[in-house]
Amino acid sequence: MPESPATPTRRQRRREETRAGLIAAAQKLFARQSIEATAIAEITEAADVGFGSFYNYFDSKEEIAEAVLAEALDEQKAALFELIGPTTDPAESVALAHSFLIEQVRRNPTFGWLLVRLDASHRLMIRALGERARQDIRDGVKAGRFVTADPEASFFGTGGALLLVMRAVLDGELGADAGIRHCEGVLRMLGLPDDDAVDIARRAGEATAPG
Repeated sequence: MPESPATPTRRQRRREETRAGLIAAAQKLFARQSIEATAIAEITEAADVGFGSFYNYFDSKEEIAEAVLAEALDEQKAALFELIGPTTDPAESVALAHSFLIEQVRRNPTFGWLLVRLDASHRLMIRALGERARQDIRDGVKAGRFVTADPEASFFGTGGALLLVMRAVLDGELGADAGIRHCEGVLRMLGLPDDDAVDIARRAGEATAPG
């Protein structure tokens, strides 16, 4: 018979609450004034935690920024998987995922800047979303929707393109249709005919548009 999980002690609960409070304070400060402009002392003051206590939970500002991003990605993952859950066409799943993430960057620039600036963002994205993205590409190849000699290379290629488009959106270099145009390019990269790519990218854009 499996053992029941141990009930957290009062000290463990307090540690978890303090850590969560630091992350919440950092997220609000980063949104208001960017990561670079935020001092650790501001984070601890906003969380009502002693300055020295910060280092009981994080080694640096970059580490707490990673924690903020990881938490945001977990939230985005839940919303994304709910969106693509009913989809049976791998091409539509890929387009919805890419369009959704670009739209999240447009709506929440703080989330976007964390993604494109942190060295750990690629690793965190793969941990949160990578397996589903890989599976969609494999399923697309198996179903004859995608044509690629190396699905793993396609996974990294399409993911890298996504990060570059996110950066261009944040920099104001791409317009409101950036998600649709990006999805068209990704689907063509995966071997879809032009007409299919345009149609699926348009529908994905409509499904992820605000309102």
